[in-house]
Formats: sequence, structure tokens, C-alpha cells
Amino acid sequence: MAKTLLLYSGVYGHTRRVSERMKTTLEGRGHEVSLVPVAEGADPAAFDAVLIGAAIRNGKHNRAVLDFIDRHKATLDAKPSGFFSINLVARKPHKNTPETNPYTKAFVAKSPWQPKLLGVFGGDLDYQRYSAFDRNVIRFIMWLTKGPTDPSTKAEYTDWDEVDRFAERFAQLAAAG
Repeated sequence: MAKTLLLYSGVYGHTRRVSERMKTTLEGRGHEVSLVPVAEGADPAAFDAVLIGAAIRNGKHNRAVLDFIDRHKATLDAKPSGFFSINLVARKPHKNTPETNPYTKAFVAKSPWQPKLLGVFGGDLDYQRYSAFDRNVIRFIMWLTKGPTDPSTKAEYTDWDEVDRFAERFAQLAAAG
């Protein structure tokens, strides 16, 4: 099976949790998986397949993700590859697919790399763990999007079954190489 690089970029740990779940699924299908934060970097040329996951913070994916893609575009284009976004907008049923999620659509439009597989998953919301600045920004965004604004809110919007299905699809893509 494929030697897979699974890169992730997040802020509060949820993207890592989703990536760890995918790693477990991929390893269960016989893939060798290296889970690495985007900030630490890795050489995708040393792998058979590459999967990148990134969370939204204050309306954007981390610039380091696009910097990594810019540096390694040719390698990413030559391999089975995928991208998934973690964001709170995906909590809404009509915004939880790559075709309907504004952040995933913006990523694809901005990225020079066009992944062979795209996914999007709802994140988690825990106002108490955010900095005061982030808490206020997220509450404002939630107010605009008719989400929960109570500062004691702790809610997870991740469809873990969909995470597993996405990882299975990526395992098939990587195995087909």
C-alpha cells in the first residue's frame, strides 16, 4: 500500500484530531502514514500520496498551507493527493460539501494545486478555550451566520462517519496510485 504524508494545519487541536482519525483509517487499510504539522514541513517527494487538512481561523486557511503548496506544486500534482477543510460554516447542511462550502471553494480558486479529492468537515466550537480576541471574532461571525453566541457554548459539528468515508476514499485513491 501507499506511503502517505498527512499534513495538517490547525489552531486549537481539532484538525489534528480529525487527521489522527484519518491516519487510523488509512493504516487500517494497510497504508503507512506520517502525520506532520504543515509548520514543521516535510518533503512530499518521499511519499506515494499526500493529504493536507487545514482549519479556518478568522475566515482564512493558514498561509503556511498555500506556501507549502507553492513550494511543492509539481510533486503534489504528480501524486494521488487530497485536501480537506475544517470550518464551522460546514455545520450547516447546505454548506458541508466541497461544492457548497465557501472556504473550500475559495481555497480551490486560490490554490495553484488542484487536489484529486476534496473534503470539508464541521469543526468544533468551544468559546472557553479561545483567546479573548478569537472568542469575540467567532461570536461575531456566529451572530452573522445565526450560530450559537453564548460564551459558554461547547459544541462539536464534525460528522465522524463522513471523516471515515473520506479517509476510505483517499485510501482507494492512494492505492490506485
